[in-house]
Amino acid sequence: MLLDSASLYFRAFYGVPDTVTAPDGSPVNAVRGFLDIIAKLVTDFAPDELVACWDDDWRPRWRVELIPSYKAHRVAELVPGGVDVEEVPAPLVAQVPLIREVLDALSVPVVGAAEHEADDVIGTLAATSRRPVDVVTGDRDLFQLVDDSRDVRIVYTARGMSNLEVVTEATVRSKYGIGGAQYADFATMRGDTSDGLPGVAGVGEKTAAALLAEYGDLPGIIAAAEDPASAMKPAMRARFAAAAGYLEVAPRVVEVARDLELAPFEASIRRLPEEQRARLGELGAAWGLGGSLDRAVAALENASA
Repeated sequence: MLLDSASLYFRAFYGVPDTVTAPDGSPVNAVRGFLDIIAKLVTDFAPDELVACWDDDWRPRWRVELIPSYKAHRVAELVPGGVDVEEVPAPLVAQVPLIREVLDALSVPVVGAAEHEADDVIGTLAATSRRPVDVVTGDRDLFQLVDDSRDVRIVYTARGMSNLEVVTEATVRSKYGIGGAQYADFATMRGDTSDGLPGVAGVGEKTAAALLAEYGDLPGIIAAAEDPASAMKPAMRARFAAAAGYLEVAPRVVEVARDLELAPFEASIRRLPEEQRARLGELGAAWGLGGSLDRAVAALENASA
């Protein structure tokens, strides 16, 4: 099970009241919500391995160089030569180090990669796994990883943790009329304002799906648009001609990496040694993590049995 960590801790932050605080008054709503999410996922899906995939760089420079508008509206501060500062509520920023500390105490590996997003880590681990994979996220961009032949599914959280949706090839086809392998091309054409991707003007989801049904993939669509003998209508040709610059670079931005070199880590869910139990007890008492921590520990202990 691969966790899209930022997606989940944002959900936890907004889903748990900010009146949930530590004994010293510090906010811990995101921490406790994140722990409850882990408890539910491990209990409901019983994974053997669990990885918290991390945004070491939420807006990689190489993606921005290809499409300057990429996530630009979320930048709080530009950092030349470094990682731009994302616009995140201060009470959540303060909790992220504690989330990492608790994950470490629970023996849940936090895995990131320099100059890459959590999506790229997820893409690499899903592509290289020899076992079934569940990806937990609220980001539909990761639908591109759905692959029934390799047992890669998405556990989609957009409708809330009490209404999780398991996304398979059949789900993607039912929602959009395309296969999972076509999703990245579909998303490239549709665009995504939340990520600053303009898409192809005049091409929405239905048109993108119809084009993929007719031509197979984005290169096939572009080839048809450039071929005077194809059956593509002039208006559609014009749309793709106008978007030629965008289409030259966008696929590299939209597609997640699947071949990163990641440092070795241990993902097996296993019983915690006494020293880690003691450390968790100290963290729970100091930060008022209460039943949320107890439920996460219990779920992981049950899964390791």
